[in-house]
Amino acid sequence: MQRALVVFESMFGNTQTIAKAVAAGLTGRFDVELVEAGDAPAAVPDDVRLVVVGGPTHAFGMSRPSTREDAARQATEGLVSAGRGIREWLAGVRLPRGIGAAAFTTKVHRPALPGSAASKAARLLRRHGARLVAPAESFSVTGTRGPLLDGEAERARRWAERLAAGLG
Repeated sequence: MQRALVVFESMFGNTQTIAKAVAAGLTGRFDVELVEAGDAPAAVPDDVRLVVVGGPTHAFGMSRPSTREDAARQATEGLVSAGRGIREWLAGVRLPRGIGAAAFTTKVHRPALPGSAASKAARLLRRHGARLVAPAESFSVTGTRGPLLDGEAERARRWAERLAAGLG
């Protein structure tokens, strides 16, 4: 079976929930490894056919150490991702040339709210030689700490099923 890697960063658990749904949607066509960005490999193995990267949108893009510190101050519980985020992982990762890739984000549901961590992550994936297999996707939360809007985890699973079918 082909392999897929889902790398995520999550402050309050919403992006982690979406990442788990994405992993579930890929299962069946892929042997899926789900990994938090702080534990993600510096080099994606050559036998991985698809990498999917997700993180929350902070300040109109991918998180930075300063925005993660802001999130930590807002947290009522511990953060899911307390260290390196997808920005730092993508800055140094080595990907197999031509690997299939996709990116997603969670962001506050407000009409016309600009910026997306997924769009920026997709550009970095492409710069590393990845082949984007789908446009960047956003999943909505009700506020900074969430929760996810109803149905978003299921929509993420269906999105991942379409990714997998397109590569099959």
